[in-house]
Amino acid sequence: MNAPYLAAVCTALSGPASLKIEERTPEPLGKGEIRVAVKAAGLNFPDLLMTYGKYQFRPDPPFVPGLEVAGEIIETGDQTAGFAVGDRVMTGSKGGGFAEQIVVPAGAIKILPPALSFAEGACWQTAAVTAWHALNDKAELEPGQSILVLGASGGVGMSAVKLGKHKGALVIGTASTEEKREVVLNAGADYVLDPADPDLARKVKDLTQGNGADAVFDPVGGELAKTATRAIAWGGRYLIVGFASGEIPSFTANHALIKGYSLMGLRAGESARRNPALAARNQAALHDLAEAGVMRPHISHRYPLADAAEALRILERREAVGRVAIEM
Repeated sequence: MNAPYLAAVCTALSGPASLKIEERTPEPLGKGEIRVAVKAAGLNFPDLLMTYGKYQFRPDPPFVPGLEVAGEIIETGDQTAGFAVGDRVMTGSKGGGFAEQIVVPAGAIKILPPALSFAEGACWQTAAVTAWHALNDKAELEPGQSILVLGASGGVGMSAVKLGKHKGALVIGTASTEEKREVVLNAGADYVLDPADPDLARKVKDLTQGNGADAVFDPVGGELAKTATRAIAWGGRYLIVGFASGEIPSFTANHALIKGYSLMGLRAGESARRNPALAARNQAALHDLAEAGVMRPHISHRYPLADAAEALRILERREAVGRVAIEM
């Protein structure tokens, strides 16, 4: 296991152009650690932000981005009972995924369900956990209720669309082009609207018999967030997932008071760390969903490791529909 391997290394906080393919020497495994031969890495918006030093976790260069991978176990350390060389797995970490191998704690590894390919497994966990925590733990979305999913053509947005339909909700998405809207419809949305439509809020109300959306799932932020608050139902739940637009919105407190809606910040990973019982329940539920192929990712772009920089640029140019994957 000591043969060198290749990795896409961020050498400066100047964006994707700083990624260089370099040879690295494997480190020995510690207790409870497992080495995985990476078969695919799923790209997430934080991967892009980290190359600019703009994410809340801000590693200093040189570092290897990549929060989410799938592959095969090639070495196990002490205290890793339950896993064996050759197991097909999916895992995540704070980085290191844009590489031919990665070392992670055994507790971070999940067996890859047969329903998912390596690329799908690498793109499943983060988006699925986020969508599940949002719609189940936070919004408590019930069959027959409605949800407005902003940025529905993105990876996490599309997971929310698919999970919303799985839970029996009326799902309304937003997507910026006709091509993206078609993909979101195929993912299960009942309706898909143009986020730039000045009548967006009224159309959402029309589609919900004048009530507005019971929940809003917002990974976008910016001006669209303000529009979405006008489309929310009395007593609705507004889920603050992220700020892919690059703009953090401000919410008017008296508007939330008048409409009786709740603003809910969403940090699925941190919630799991702080509440182990919640994490255990959610992992059991997510295991069953993965086995059933629920929230199967739509992957619009696939690149080899050598083109990791271009893969990140796809995210930066908003050209991805669903997810982007690096395949080894």
